[in-house]
Amino acid sequence: MAAAAEKAKLARTAADQWLLWDKNPKTSEMVKQLISKGNTEEFEKCFGSRMEFGTAGLRAAMGPGTSQMNDLTIIQTTQGFCRYLEKSFCDLKERGVVIGFDARAHPSSGGSSKRFARLAATTFISQGIPVYLFSGITPTPFVPYTVTHLKLSAGIMITASHNPKQDNGYKVYWENGAQIISPHDKGIAQAIEENLEPWPQAWDDSLIDKNSLLHDPYASINKDYFKDIQRHCFHRNINKETKLKFVHTSVHGVGHEFVQSAFKAFDFSPPYAVPEQKEPDPEFPTVKYPNPEEGKGVLTLSFALAEKEGARIVLANDPDADRLAVAEKQESGEWKVFSGNELGALLGWWIFSCWKKQNQDPGAIKEIYMLSSTVSSKILRAIALKEGFHFEETLTGFKWMGNRAKQLIDQGKTVLFAFEEAIGYMCSPVVLDKDGVSAAVITAEMSGFLATKNLSLSQQLKAIYNDYGYHVTKASYFICHDQNTINVLFEKLRNYDGKNTYPKTCGKFTVSGVRDLTTGYDSNQPDKKAVANSNDVTPPWC
Repeated sequence: MAAAAEKAKLARTAADQWLLWDKNPKTSEMVKQLISKGNTEEFEKCFGSRMEFGTAGLRAAMGPGTSQMNDLTIIQTTQGFCRYLEKSFCDLKERGVVIGFDARAHPSSGGSSKRFARLAATTFISQGIPVYLFSGITPTPFVPYTVTHLKLSAGIMITASHNPKQDNGYKVYWENGAQIISPHDKGIAQAIEENLEPWPQAWDDSLIDKNSLLHDPYASINKDYFKDIQRHCFHRNINKETKLKFVHTSVHGVGHEFVQSAFKAFDFSPPYAVPEQKEPDPEFPTVKYPNPEEGKGVLTLSFALAEKEGARIVLANDPDADRLAVAEKQESGEWKVFSGNELGALLGWWIFSCWKKQNQDPGAIKEIYMLSSTVSSKILRAIALKEGFHFEETLTGFKWMGNRAKQLIDQGKTVLFAFEEAIGYMCSPVVLDKDGVSAAVITAEMSGFLATKNLSLSQQLKAIYNDYGYHVTKASYFICHDQNTINVLFEKLRNYDGKNTYPKTCGKFTVSGVRDLTTGYDSNQPDKKAVANSNDVTPPWC
């Protein structure tokens, strides 16, 4: 009881402070209503904690309070990030930062990605720091691309990707164009705590209009990005002539215009766009979850349009267009939705095959790398062992693959491809993060080329398995919000047959290895300790 009373007291203190600082009339009124109605549960949900800034930045529901995404928490977060960047870069006022945003909005709290982006820009400009703020919605990959292309200090993308409609997020990139990793996350989090009170001009976003420090990179990046990804177009004549038809859906997100541009850059006819889903809509009215990783349930309208137009391939981006799902009509008439691992195998094979045809020097392969995360299929490792290039496995997330790719590039290596099973693909090192736009058009080129050989994607996937070994993953999940239940489940797994033992069988199959990165355990290591890059493949020629 004493702990609950103390928690309630702290939440009320936080709310009182909130009302002194918050100048958004909608969220202020919502907090006042919570206090007057005495809704303890909802009140503590809003003020019982502060959002934690991690390596993925922030992601939470939009609404009032310290635990949610709103004008005040955006201002506080950006003030902390600004101060951290000032300590990290002596030339911050010469280089500046880029800020992008998706189409999310939350009318009841007055929050939107565009509004949050403008407030973030205001923070930096008030401190004399140049801001490259996109004037319109963009895919997430445009932000890391802009960071490296313009040699900026950092980037911010306001998006919650494929999360439910009430959510939003604040994704941060470092000067290398990759998502931040430790210790930057901890340093930024501390700086946020030290800069909670809004600065004098924090709420006046009108100061950025016509300010000489505000730049709009929309037109130039739109041109340069598509010019750069054209380096990966190897079959322009086939693209021009192909009879293969494609359907694309942006699932009410930002991807439509940009995938159309990518197809134009590769000399394809434009893909058919799902009309009900091509315009950005923060309500996501046609899907339960705006996540193409969910498979057929999200692609129902795409299949209907493909049947109508005689298209065999469906390409689907998530709402911020950094992921890609692909489906193909089978001879049986059924639609096959490729898993992230299956499409990773296809793209890895394709990108290496294209590189091999362009490079006749047998020694060049010594400098080639591909990456995937530890939760993904090991198909790239099998291809690397047979073909002679390097493969590295990283910890989960593109923050690790992006940073590792940059390290390798700085060492003079060539990183051809990286992927994660959650339908994320880095098909070009001009973006050191997953990119659903370039992945969509490169998949289209691969499909068109295979069609000239009378091969489908499904048939080519079987050929890859025949050449390099079958790699099959069957994953599922269920959602549990009770932390105690989660703890009990995992403790049972970690002490399955006595203390510190894991299951030795799974059904009728023997478990060959267990890697538990939460505790740092790996049964295949001599000392049983997990290593981040423990599966770097050394080619046969070394």
